[in-house]
Amino acid sequence: MIENISDIYLPVDEHHRIKRNRIKNGEGRKRISIVTGIHGDELEGQYVCFLLQQRLRENMDLFEGTLDIYPGMNPLGIDSMMRGIPGFDLDMNRIFPGSGDGDMNEHIASMIIDSLSGSDLVLDIHASNIYLTEVPQIRINELHKDILMPYALKANVDFVWVHGSATVLEATLAYSLNSIGTKTLVVEMGVGMRITESYGEQLVDGIFSLMAELGMWKGPVKYVRNPIVSSGADDICYLNSPTAGIFIKKSR
Repeated sequence: MIENISDIYLPVDEHHRIKRNRIKNGEGRKRISIVTGIHGDELEGQYVCFLLQQRLRENMDLFEGTLDIYPGMNPLGIDSMMRGIPGFDLDMNRIFPGSGDGDMNEHIASMIIDSLSGSDLVLDIHASNIYLTEVPQIRINELHKDILMPYALKANVDFVWVHGSATVLEATLAYSLNSIGTKTLVVEMGVGMRITESYGEQLVDGIFSLMAELGMWKGPVKYVRNPIVSSGADDICYLNSPTAGIFIKKSR
């Protein structure tokens, strides 16, 4: 069922709409929410939403509970393929939890928080920029490590990165939701403005694994990868080339 969680009039007889596709089956009370499109130039999450809906609808008899899919949290950014909110020079992932009495963007952020709160698990899916490929990974604030790590290990990603609390921005969607007790994992994968099919398929397998963990999925679950876990800044380093050129990666 397609629902509007936000519908605000814009100039020239236009609307700013954020939609949710709610898939509900049976009497199960568990709810998992998939969020993507906070940054308009990140398309990897849209493909995950497509695959997830397709696979689930083919096997509805094995699903019990509620799956909420939010494919476009920043519709203006997606329409113009811009990272932020067009016309405001604003990163949407820096205005949460928002305010019901604030300006349009703060009001929308508040409505998003209200809609997602109470989910048993939220996955906030992001991609990298056009110059960098991110392997499928989950990023966790160390303040919420003990609660989130068991879920991160079942999400079929290659890497789990636990950030120090000082490096995590408090105005992000994930921080705001985790602060009110709604468990939220941040997924980073792929490249900006592109779709990496293999990464999308990998994460969808992980989402079904998480739904099985929550008791929402009764069907078979594919093998889940055992990710590398980094819990300190000293474990991460950047490699930079001293000269220009073309980088071609090779499998070992």
